[in-house]
Amino acid sequence: MKELLRRLITGVVYVVLLLSAVFLSSDAFDFLFMVFGLACLYEYKRITSLKGYHIFIAYLALWWAYIYIIKDRHLINILMFVTLTVNAALIAYLFSKQKKMFTTLQKFIIGLFYIGGGCIFLTMIPYKENEFAKFLIMGIFVLIWVNDSFAYLVGKSIGRTKLFPSISPKKTWEGTLGGLVFALIAAYFMSLYEPNISMMQWLILATVVVITGSIGDLIESKFKRAAGVKDSGAILPGHGGMLDRLDSLVFAAPFAYLTLNIFTYVS
Repeated sequence: MKELLRRLITGVVYVVLLLSAVFLSSDAFDFLFMVFGLACLYEYKRITSLKGYHIFIAYLALWWAYIYIIKDRHLINILMFVTLTVNAALIAYLFSKQKKMFTTLQKFIIGLFYIGGGCIFLTMIPYKENEFAKFLIMGIFVLIWVNDSFAYLVGKSIGRTKLFPSISPKKTWEGTLGGLVFALIAAYFMSLYEPNISMMQWLILATVVVITGSIGDLIESKFKRAAGVKDSGAILPGHGGMLDRLDSLVFAAPFAYLTLNIFTYVS
C-alpha cells in the first residue's frame, strides 16, 4: 500500500509539472525537456558505463542549435534521418541475440541521437505554423499514458501470451493490444479538442506512437538487462529513473514528428 501511494504521489507531481510547463509558456516546456534530456543521458551513461561528460556538451550544443538557431528544413531532415537511423539500429539490436554493450563511440552516438535527438524532436512537435500547439503535445503525452496504463491493467487481468519474455517477462500480447485499443479511443476524443489534425490522423498518430513507444520501452529494458540493473535510476520514487519514465516518449518522438510532417505535406 505504501509503495502504491509513493507511485501515485510521484505520478501526480510528474503530470502537474508537465502540465504547468506546457500551459505556462513554450520556453518553460523547452527548458523542462532540455533538463529531462540531461537526466536521461545521465542515467544512460550509468547503465552503459559511458565515461566522460562529452555527451552532455554535445547534447546541449545540438539542442540549442536546433531549438533556437537552425530553421532550415534540410538540416532538420538530416537530424531526423540520423536519429531514425540510430533508432532503426536499436530495433535491430533489440531483435538480435547480441547481449554485450557497444563500443565507446557507439554508446556516444546512440545516446546523443536516441535520447538527445528524441528530446529535440519532442520539443519541436508542438510548433505548428509558428504557434505553440499545447493540446497537440498534451495529446501525445496522453496517448503514451493511456497506452502504458491500460497495457498494464489489461495484461494483469487477462494477459497470457508473453510478448518478449527474454527482455520483459511481464509484458503480454493481450496487454499490448489492450493498450493500443484504449489509446485509439483516447485519440478519438483528442480529435474533438485538437482541430490541427483530423480524427483519422489522430488515429494514425496514436498507432505510430503506441507501436514505437512500446518498442522504445523494450529497448531500454534490453539495455538494463545487459547492464544487470532493474531501473535506470532512482530519481522518481516508485517509478525508477527518468529514462524509465520517458523511454517510450523519447523513442516515439521522432516517428511522431515525421508522421505529423507527412500529414502537413499531404494535406
